[in-house]
Amino acid sequence: MKKPEAYTLSIGVLAVADTWLTGTIFPVPVWVTFIAWASFFVLGGGTAGFVKSVASNLSGLVISSLTLLGIATMTTTPFGVAVAVGLGSALMVQASKIKLLDILPAIVWGFASTVGTTVATGKPITLIGPGNPALVAAGALITGALFGFVSELLGDALCFKRAHQLS
Repeated sequence: MKKPEAYTLSIGVLAVADTWLTGTIFPVPVWVTFIAWASFFVLGGGTAGFVKSVASNLSGLVISSLTLLGIATMTTTPFGVAVAVGLGSALMVQASKIKLLDILPAIVWGFASTVGTTVATGKPITLIGPGNPALVAAGALITGALFGFVSELLGDALCFKRAHQLS
């Protein structure tokens, strides 16, 4: 099978599995798993892409969590929220100076996924326990990266390899 068809089959089947899993057994936002899945491929795939994607996405999650914690404990005024987000954004840029985190959009995806999960669940970042939106987002980001890794392995396994012919 050619690579586009192999990846079509691999990703299509695993998207069914991901959607079913997050809708039944592991209730994390499926859209966050898809963001992390895409991040895996954008960061080059393979083991290196997996590590870099998870590290970047989780760095964004930590920065977002700190930003949300600052908002929750210090200010709720529109200007105060804007300043907190500005500081978080600046911190993401500084984090991208680290070689492992040098693809800034992957950090931003983790940040945005955490904010989105907080809004979607309606639970505060200060919640203690497994329902904490940062923990939920972390589970989804790691799950998405795993789906990316498996989809690449399966897609590559389904690829037809032509033997080189001698002239």
